[in-house]
This record gives sequence, structure tokens and C-alpha cells, in this order.
Amino acid sequence: MIKKRKKFFQWLMAVVLLAVMHNAEAQKQKILNLPKYDRQRFHFGFILGINKTDFVIDRISGLSLIDSLHTIESKGMSGFNLQIVTNMRLGEYFDLRFLPGLAFASRNLIYTFERGRPLDNVVTKKVESTFVEFPVDLKFKSARLNNFRAYVLGGVKYSIDMVSQAKVKSKDKEFVKLQRYDYGYEIGVGCDFYLPMFKFSPEIKMYHGVRNLLVKDNLVYSQSLDGLFTKMFTLSFTFE
Repeated sequence: MIKKRKKFFQWLMAVVLLAVMHNAEAQKQKILNLPKYDRQRFHFGFILGINKTDFVIDRISGLSLIDSLHTIESKGMSGFNLQIVTNMRLGEYFDLRFLPGLAFASRNLIYTFERGRPLDNVVTKKVESTFVEFPVDLKFKSARLNNFRAYVLGGVKYSIDMVSQAKVKSKDKEFVKLQRYDYGYEIGVGCDFYLPMFKFSPEIKMYHGVRNLLVKDNLVYSQSLDGLFTKMFTLSFTFE
């Protein structure tokens, strides 16, 4: 968890450093790109991004009593995002954004059993998801400085896992089953760069699910857990 936070803050510092460097350079600029852009009530675009998706694990007490199970860990994997932007101007400093899209995600659950078990003592269960997402964010922007703005945002997201196998009978395969629907909150930070033909915005965002996605069955891989919650970090690039 500490390593993940460090990576997030490293991304955050990279965006802040980029903003500071551009701010210094922007002092020399005199030509405003897209001068009427922010007066539009609505504008549209698309987002390309890469994500790292992981689980927040809620383990049961007395873990070692479950088939000599020693530890359970989650390892985040990389994926990518594709979204459509619908932006509504609320005022000089606020926008409301609806960002439907797709997210392809994968993560590994690693189960370590005590040695001497008849089967392998380390078992990895790969969990893959294809999310149809419906985020709604409130964006707070700084004042425009030549061709630059910084912003922060926060909002909620509802998603549907199109490859969820929550309803598959546990006797078919030994996999970890998840609920199909998820919801939670997200926060982020980014910068708007006004280019001659469009606006370009690098952004870092974190999503934390609040719904327990675990589907209980009679397998050790779910019996040893009380809950699984999604956590996703995304580095994205917006073109509007």
C-alpha cells in the first residue's frame, strides 16, 4: 500500500512540476490560443489513458484455519481506458463533466499456503474485468494564465463489469467471483494546455470503490475473504 501511494504521489509531483515549468514559460507568451473556448456552454472530446487496478482486501480473522492458508496479497496490473468527454460550463471556475467509457483492467490475488500442503503452496488467481463506466465529475479550474490552467476534480462513478462471472457455479472452475456492478468516488488533478487547434490535458486520477465485490462460495479463495474493493489509478490524456 505504501509503494502504491508513493507511485501516485510521484505521478502527482510530475504533473505539478510540468505545470510549474509551463507557467514559467507561459509568462513569455503573448498569443492566446482558443480565446473563446471557455465561453462555450458545452464542448466535447475524448480521453486515452492507462490504469493500474488493484484490490483493497478485507481478510477474515483466523486466516490460518482455512486450509493452512498463510497470507493473501493483491498485485495490481496495468490496463487502459477510453472515454468520451461531455463538458458543461457552470461558471468561470467550475465545469460539470460526464465521461462514459471503457476500462480494461486486471489484477492478481496471490494465496500463500503453509509448506507441506499436497498442492502448490503459492496459488495465483488472475481476475480480469472490462468495465463500462459512467463517471460524473465536478471540475474546479484556476484562472487562465495565457494558455494554461491547473485544475482539481472530484466525483462519483458507477461501473458495470461486462466479464463478471458472479453467477457461474463454483463447481465449474476455481476462480474468484465478483459482483457485476460497482460504484465509488474519484479524485484527480491535472492541467489544461490551450493549443492552436484543441485543448490538451494530462491528468492523474484515483478511484476507490465502496461496494464489496466479493461473491462468497465454498472455495478457499473466497472463504478466506470478507471483502474485495476496487482501487484504480489512472494517468490519462484528454483532447477537447
